[in-house]
Amino acid sequence: MKIFETHAHLDFPDFNKDRNNLIQTCFSSGIEYIINVGIDKNTSEAGIRLAENYENIFATAAYHPHEAVHYQREIILQLAKHPKIVAIGETGLDFYRDRSPRETQKKVFEEQILIAKELGLPLIVHDRQAHRECLEILTRNNPENVVFHCFSGDLGFAEDIIAHGWNISFTGNITYKNNPLEDVVRLIPLDRIFVETDSPFLAPQPLRGKRNSPLNLRYVIEKIAEIKGLTPKQVAEITFNNAVEFFLSKTGRT
Repeated sequence: MKIFETHAHLDFPDFNKDRNNLIQTCFSSGIEYIINVGIDKNTSEAGIRLAENYENIFATAAYHPHEAVHYQREIILQLAKHPKIVAIGETGLDFYRDRSPRETQKKVFEEQILIAKELGLPLIVHDRQAHRECLEILTRNNPENVVFHCFSGDLGFAEDIIAHGWNISFTGNITYKNNPLEDVVRLIPLDRIFVETDSPFLAPQPLRGKRNSPLNLRYVIEKIAEIKGLTPKQVAEITFNNAVEFFLSKTGRT
């Protein structure tokens, strides 16, 4: 089955020892595309370099809320010109760690939403314990193509996202015991769902505490299939098509 890894950080030092071998293994094991996600200037540039070396790896550019104090609009505009950049992200709000002042996070998030709209690029949203504020800023600016990565909200929040025509991405945390996300997975339409690992973070339950990689995406797919009463192949196919449409088809960069 073909799989689309929509959110990984393969440029991180965790992969320095085996990055190229891992990527080759990913592609030989059924992973068709990988989106390598930037969180600041350096990681966005590193993602571009990685994407230049692999036809089926694409990159994104943004300042993560932790990096909001370092935000430079011109840097994002310049990076986004690269043909392998397919989204602005991850950007958003993180009120759990609060590594940047909240008002700065909000301002930088809104500016990057406007850049995504200006350039016609999809938006990858990081939202941690800031559901209401994220939704308020997004609703005010009304971007068309949005995905909430590593979804952590409740069913009501998920329904608000779907009502706006936006998308939700699930990670290995849906495999954890006693996780609160099963009802969200069960009730959200499959055509609004993406799958990701957020590597090197959030390894699925059987590997929890270890370095995560796109190779473990099958655990996420299998869990969604179990919850929805489908086969893993069906989930992989639908989420693959969702991601191709979102990241590649609309930008004309396939």
